[in-house]
Amino acid sequence: MSNRLLNGTDFMQMAILGAAVLERNAERINALNVFPVPDGDTGTNMNLTMKSGANELQGRPSVSLGKAAEALSKGLLMGARGNSGVILSQLFRGFSRSVAGMEEAGPVQFAAALQLGVDTAYKSVVKPVEGTILTVAREAAKHAVHIARRTPDVETLMNEVLAKAQETLLRTPDMLPVLKQVGVVDSGGQGLVCIYEGFVQFLSGAAGADYALPPASAAAPPAVPDRGVVYPAAAGKPRVAPGGGAASAGSAQSRLATESIEFLYDMEFFINRRLGKPSPMKFDESWFKRALAKDGDSIVVISDDEFIKVHVHSRKPGDVLNMALPYGELTDIRILNMREQHRDLLDHDGTVYDETADAELRAPHAILAETGLAAPEVLTGGAPVQGVPPEHVHEYAPYGIVAVAMGEGISNIFRENEVDIVLSGGQTMNPSTEDFVQAIASLCAEHIYLLPNNANIILTAQQAAELSERSVTVVPTRTIPQGMAALLAFNEAETPARNTERMKQAAESVLSGQVTLAVRDTEMGGLTIRSGEYIGIMDKEIVSSSASLQEACRTLLSRMMEEGGGELVTILTGEGSVEEETDGLVEWISSEFPEAELEVHSGGQPLYPYLIAVE
Repeated sequence: MSNRLLNGTDFMQMAILGAAVLERNAERINALNVFPVPDGDTGTNMNLTMKSGANELQGRPSVSLGKAAEALSKGLLMGARGNSGVILSQLFRGFSRSVAGMEEAGPVQFAAALQLGVDTAYKSVVKPVEGTILTVAREAAKHAVHIARRTPDVETLMNEVLAKAQETLLRTPDMLPVLKQVGVVDSGGQGLVCIYEGFVQFLSGAAGADYALPPASAAAPPAVPDRGVVYPAAAGKPRVAPGGGAASAGSAQSRLATESIEFLYDMEFFINRRLGKPSPMKFDESWFKRALAKDGDSIVVISDDEFIKVHVHSRKPGDVLNMALPYGELTDIRILNMREQHRDLLDHDGTVYDETADAELRAPHAILAETGLAAPEVLTGGAPVQGVPPEHVHEYAPYGIVAVAMGEGISNIFRENEVDIVLSGGQTMNPSTEDFVQAIASLCAEHIYLLPNNANIILTAQQAAELSERSVTVVPTRTIPQGMAALLAFNEAETPARNTERMKQAAESVLSGQVTLAVRDTEMGGLTIRSGEYIGIMDKEIVSSSASLQEACRTLLSRMMEEGGGELVTILTGEGSVEEETDGLVEWISSEFPEAELEVHSGGQPLYPYLIAVE
């Protein structure tokens, strides 16, 4: 690109290339996560966030740079997942504000936009940490501003920005001791460098066909506006390695029990609004999504006047199709059994195949024959989430609660303790800003609490609360045990301010422990950790490592009891736990800490055999 000025069309191609390079490197970025746990997800979160932005931009192309940047910002904002995704969305939110109203931008304006992006991102983080994506973005933008006036075009400037970002990335271990200790650079910073690499590839004309995003299928019905995902997929769907090739050895899927895939039918179809006889019912999208969520997740509903695109993972495919029939004629029905996919994955020595590339899809009629598909039946009556559109509700409840959980057992515990909506997510899949926004909008409540239950989801929840016009409070719970403690402190008779205080205090009074398998060799906190050993984590600190699950649990619990008082111990069993191990652990606790009250619940969480709370 030889032009001095950058317009909206150029910016869209830059973003698409940036998203493509990031996607190619997502698994490599995941591997840079400092903790040796099997669910490092910085690359995944940044990839999903950037793809959301690129998709929004492709759906709203403009030659105007200001309008193109606004579209990217919106897509990133609503698709943001995890801390890294939120920070990425804020970088381009500030960029968008800087170029608002501009048709084109030169080096000076482009550099100023990068700088405003950095300023916006820093403001979004309560306690910025140096040696992270923030530092890489800041140093690159600072350098851009410094040289912009003597730089001939945006291509030359972006090459300088990339070089400075790469240089800063290599210095992140010197700024953040834990990175130096483990011997890696910052994962979020690496993700940003990948995006900048895509920018440079387009501007220099070096982009190859390998990086182009795939075009929409010519056989698909007309495109309709993308309104985002409501409820994210559970950690049951096989993760596809970059390029659809082999997954990394010892992947999380190899430790996932096939039977734990709860919403096993992956469904996708169109509702043709023009072909319904008689005239189709009026379509209420928000109600339809909530009704799908009763027995499903990973819900996407995209609608316009002619077509409705539906995607859902469901336990009851017949019910889903039954519910869709009143709105028009169903076309392009595709139903896959994800348990069957998972068995195939395990049978192929870790090779994971991209389902969209599989030409031989399972015929849907074989599944429908098993469901006993009945005549159409319109859902009416009951509470809002059970089927009544919100406009028919005349009285709001005083409170509503949205919580994030992984595992059916944990989800059920939350539902039994005042939680109205449980978003599927956690370490292995972070909900997006849009997921929270949609959940908030679906509740008929005067004041809504969000319990992220994961440190990597707090920023996303806070961003959703800021975007919502409702009265929303984020209780910054960093773990599942903290979320449970906050729920127990909630009292519907109290004021919002008092409940917020009670819930935060309760969450902070809990010590949280996790036991999982290490996925790499490392040294941390004076411990020598070997890949495949069990590690015990107390809050953010690894305190035990052992080839024995029992020994790792006992060392962790001893440390937690020592620091947490130990009046109440709660154990949540997950994948990888076995009854004999649990019984042995219970017996040991009863013997070593006879005064402590002990509770054991089936959590069903993936990757973590035990989650432990000490109060």
